[in-house]
Amino acid sequence: MPEVNVLGIMAATAVSFVSGFLWFGPATFFPTWWRLMGKGPTDVPGGGINMGVAFGSVLVGQILQVTVLAFILSALNLSYPLDGGLVGLLIGVGIVGGSSMSHRIFAGHGFGVLLIESGNDIINLGIAGVLLVALR
Repeated sequence: MPEVNVLGIMAATAVSFVSGFLWFGPATFFPTWWRLMGKGPTDVPGGGINMGVAFGSVLVGQILQVTVLAFILSALNLSYPLDGGLVGLLIGVGIVGGSSMSHRIFAGHGFGVLLIESGNDIINLGIAGVLLVALR
């Protein structure tokens, strides 16, 4: 089993969480994403579930993404942080983008929602790849 740096995983997860917070902020993509999802001003984010549970779920998902990426990068034994970023971007486009496309299009959410949601994941995985290799 490849070794991973827990500090690198924590750092990359924190950066991904902050990136998502900024990406889906009220001054960035949230209003457009919300409208494209068919939601209005009276709709509640998270469908009314406890926001601690909603943000906790986001955090757990990011920990999983970053941890799996850390194992992949460790197995590849990369030396250059930009190589880690490239691997993260490729995984983001190929796996996250590919699977999200089928879900978003069949759900009727369209390409705008796909691009906004997947775009954040792709960028986060690219940044995480850089950090994970740099902090190894």
